[in-house]
Amino acid sequence: MGGVTAGAESGGRDPGLQPERTRLAWRRTTLSAAVATVLALKAALHGGPTAAGVLTSAVCCALWLGLLGVAHSRVRALTTAPRPPVLAPRQATAAVLCALALAVCAAVLVL
Repeated sequence: MGGVTAGAESGGRDPGLQPERTRLAWRRTTLSAAVATVLALKAALHGGPTAAGVLTSAVCCALWLGLLGVAHSRVRALTTAPRPPVLAPRQATAAVLCALALAVCAAVLVL
């Protein structure tokens, strides 16, 4: 067959693997954001709660929930269609901004 595999002959790769890897990546991202949020909450409450610590903790929780919402909608899109749609720029921007803002909030609480 001249070195051509059966997958290449049929027009491409296995369509089930990439969505599965992407779904797992979203799960890892939300899990790491949850850990960062919990550590930020712990740092804010260490030594007694302050107004700034509670406010920053609330912002961290809101950002985590925003990231979780984006991830959930993307995972749902990956599992409902045989060929998932491309991630919308609005969702990608929201996910990046939530992750960056969460990192900044967590760093403020730790320092």
